[in-house]
Amino acid sequence: MPWKDIAYKSVLLTLLAVCTTTVIALIYHFTQHDIAVETRRAQEKILLQIIPRAWHDNSMLDDTIAAGPHSAGLGLRDEKSIYLARQRGEVVAVIIPVIAPDGYAGDIDLLVGVARDGTIAGVRALRHSETPGLGDQIDIDKSEWVLGFTGRSLGSPTVAGWAVQRDGGAFDQFTGATITPRAVVGAVLRALQFANDNWATLFGPDDVTAEGAG
Repeated sequence: MPWKDIAYKSVLLTLLAVCTTTVIALIYHFTQHDIAVETRRAQEKILLQIIPRAWHDNSMLDDTIAAGPHSAGLGLRDEKSIYLARQRGEVVAVIIPVIAPDGYAGDIDLLVGVARDGTIAGVRALRHSETPGLGDQIDIDKSEWVLGFTGRSLGSPTVAGWAVQRDGGAFDQFTGATITPRAVVGAVLRALQFANDNWATLFGPDDVTAEGAG
């Protein structure tokens, strides 16, 4: 009878669905720890590119301050973390997430490391959709352009100098691409200004402020 054939096939499909779901659940159960470890390792790797391990003795991934849309100047669209690097308990540097919303192809997610003396420890691009061969030179594996921020501060150059050379500033632009570096320079400046405005929260009560901020 046709209905018996349909019922038989329905049972088979149900059993197949149950088996498939069970297999997927088992795979997830036995691999979720490894996935979490690898995810953490990848996150730590990029943080250590900005703040080398020799600078601190804590786990930056486990020592954070919440940041998000409420964090003035950072342009964040959801909740993020500011990572703290400590040496013998003292915060020696922080890594601040910031978004450049005015990239050529949209948002550019950045991490900006700021040392206790107010200078930039490093900058890395996390995510973007910039043009391959042009705007993607903000990636450290494509170009060393972001290394030009290292050692800069609010006083070096002055705020007026925080622009690409085409706009009268101190930073190189890319050949054939100005929008992307202009957006990144502006975002890095805003991260520095955020650090200066929130110095006590990030570094603790101290007489030290960002270089040239006054």
